[in-house]
Amino acid sequence: MSDENKNEQKIMVPLEDLDKVDATDSDTLDALSMELATIQQSAKKVAIIGSRNLPITHQQIIEILAYALVMQGNTVITSGGSSGTNAAAIRGAMKANPDKLKVILPQTIGQQPSDVQDQLIGVPNILEHPDRSMMTLADASRICNREIIDDCQQLICFLSHTSNTLHKAIQHAEDSHKVVTSFYLD
Repeated sequence: MSDENKNEQKIMVPLEDLDKVDATDSDTLDALSMELATIQQSAKKVAIIGSRNLPITHQQIIEILAYALVMQGNTVITSGGSSGTNAAAIRGAMKANPDKLKVILPQTIGQQPSDVQDQLIGVPNILEHPDRSMMTLADASRICNREIIDDCQQLICFLSHTSNTLHKAIQHAEDSHKVVTSFYLD
């Protein structure tokens, strides 16, 4: 055996571990068909949610993403936020076409910090929830995330591995057969 062959390594991939789609599992095929149809749609509702604590470079990427999604005819759905993911999504969508932005607040505009209220000036489609005004912001935000996901066809989420609330939101989206893209920031 030559020296060249001694150093050659082989990698074995066990095929039995790969996901398989069984033609008899109609639920799986229906879910895959729905996801494919959503991906192929020319205009859809895309939810963008995520962490508040983001470096400026990540915020700029999210802003560009929201801008591009709206320019392609999609509607961006997000929540209010003075910094981070939601704020970047709002800035990007507003630059492209304010009519293609929907902001769902966890509570009311009046309960938002003044910088969030300022950012929402000129947003034509804001949904407030005065019925949640007595809830904690954390509880109202969890409900808000579910509402945003229920209203979209695709979810894009920016989070860290320790973001329990956002992991639950992703799980809800997957359980609801939404197309989910997760960007982990850590």
